[in-house]
Amino acid sequence: MNNKYYALLKEKFPTKESVLTEIINLEAIMQLPKGTEHFVSDLHGEYVAFNHVMRNGSGSIKEKVTNCFKDRDNVDIDDLSVLIYYPTGKITLEENRLNSEEIKKWYRKQIHLLIEVTLFSSTKYTRSKVRKTLDSQYRYIIDELLSESNPSLNKEDYFDTIIDKIIELGQAKPLIRSLCIAIQHLVVDHLHVVGDIFDRGPAPDKIIDRLMAVPSIDIQWGNHDIIWMAAMAGSLVSIMNVIRISARYNNLDVIEESYGINIRPLIEYADKYYEPIDKFKPRLSDINEVSELEYRILNIIQQATSILQLKLEGQLYTRRPDFMMENRDMLSVINPEKETITIDGKEYALNNFHAPTVNWDNPNELTEEEEILLEKLKDSFIGSEKLRRHINFLLDNGGMYLVYNNNLLIHGGIPMHENGDFKSLRIDNKSYAGKELLDFFELHVYKAFMNREVSDDFSTDIMWYLWCGDSSSLFGKGAMKTFERYYIEDKETHKEPKNPYYQLRNNEINCLDILHEFGLDKTAHIINGHTPVKAKDGESPIKGNGRLIVIDGGFSKPYHSQTGIAGYTLLSNSWGMQLVAHQPFDSIDDAVMNKKDIVSVKRLVDRVENRTRVKETTVGEKLQKEIADLEELFKNYERY
Repeated sequence: MNNKYYALLKEKFPTKESVLTEIINLEAIMQLPKGTEHFVSDLHGEYVAFNHVMRNGSGSIKEKVTNCFKDRDNVDIDDLSVLIYYPTGKITLEENRLNSEEIKKWYRKQIHLLIEVTLFSSTKYTRSKVRKTLDSQYRYIIDELLSESNPSLNKEDYFDTIIDKIIELGQAKPLIRSLCIAIQHLVVDHLHVVGDIFDRGPAPDKIIDRLMAVPSIDIQWGNHDIIWMAAMAGSLVSIMNVIRISARYNNLDVIEESYGINIRPLIEYADKYYEPIDKFKPRLSDINEVSELEYRILNIIQQATSILQLKLEGQLYTRRPDFMMENRDMLSVINPEKETITIDGKEYALNNFHAPTVNWDNPNELTEEEEILLEKLKDSFIGSEKLRRHINFLLDNGGMYLVYNNNLLIHGGIPMHENGDFKSLRIDNKSYAGKELLDFFELHVYKAFMNREVSDDFSTDIMWYLWCGDSSSLFGKGAMKTFERYYIEDKETHKEPKNPYYQLRNNEINCLDILHEFGLDKTAHIINGHTPVKAKDGESPIKGNGRLIVIDGGFSKPYHSQTGIAGYTLLSNSWGMQLVAHQPFDSIDDAVMNKKDIVSVKRLVDRVENRTRVKETTVGEKLQKEIADLEELFKNYERY
């Protein structure tokens, strides 16, 4: 390490004694139990259910409250847990139910109980970390209450006076809220989001806003995240895909209202060339949820974006022969006179195929009108301040994969051949496979944002490849059959064969090969999302003799009928790992009024014999390096 680095480090620690203090502090932190990690995946815009899982820590908070008061029969665990999950709603409920004197007693009791839970939840953290967790407005008051939670006879009046004055000055409600949020943050130390924040659900933007408030977080990009990121990077084909899917699931409000993206020119264009067709009806639980006009718009937008997407795909596959996706240039193999298409040497009749703007002499060519339209849409996507902020958050906190605390976190999987070898992607006569392939993808995701004005640069095109390419670690299938599902009746053509990875991961040897590729040993785990586990059919989320865990149990409501549950999450604390299976969440009102929680079943995945300490974690590795640097500075303080 050069002298300049130590000179800068010395500025942070102006005395030799301050260096010694920090070394002692870090060494002590290394001996603490590791904090609880919370793993979630495939949120798909389902904000309400996700928000509840965040608030209850996948059952961790109720468990903490139960342990805190295990010898006290006079504490209503469900009632107190609901208060911690939804302090505002619970306080409002009690204020409407109780008179002025009763509510003061209720405030006093809840503050006492919450102080106990806060103290109990903070036992494996330093006082400094606990203070940082507290709301700055009430940090001093809460710190005093925590230090005197069991006051001696000399300080009982002091403790009671603090609480009485808080109530008298009308600060009980915000203080209770602050304590509840502090408990949520203390119970779960770090959050992992293993992909797919976006897609079918109505509020991915709210999920990201919620995630941006999490103190410690990382994100592994999913295929639905990458397509939104590509749209923000200026990829025209990705923009078409994002709008088409949003129209299909009646989520255009996310684009228009949440992100302020103007799609009015697209609506006018679609209205000019298309009429509603049943095949393009939006997926709604009840068709009466939308008006006739809204239904028309959702229908014709799907048609218009489908044809525009096909044109843009054809152009992309032509300019990127290395992608080896020329067989997905669908417009070029259509016979417009016969209204048929030839796929793999077989001719199929086209149904519901309406392409009024296609020039069959050059089917992938955009009209001048379409070029102007697409530029407007691109400018609107790139110009969305909120979307830019959200995508920047995903870039700053995310990646294609993460190695953390002896686990490999990846949304989809590692492209493989049937024999277990890693499948490669060859670009410019160089092949990439395994970890090197994912590093290659990640590099180009970041590069795509260096020049957003160019919508067809290589890095931006790689992001589209991640959406649907044969060797994409996020897609995981041989081909995406959107065209076939829309326009061909034969359901055999709709099948999307999965990459062999999804079968091979059942074998422990294959899982160990993958872990070794990423520098991990046989005690490590792979944590996957992406493919919903069909629990109702007996499928297990634990595969490869415990080496791989799938945590996509179907947060998204459309998947509930397939999976039989409403999502898996995973917890990892100093004693081991627990998989949590969730049942559907009804509503916040029901949770507050009736003290209802998500019914969750916990299953032990892995238990350690000796409690895991911070020194054995990824954070511990970083702290050890800091300690080594500080020890070097301490020994040679005068020299630097």
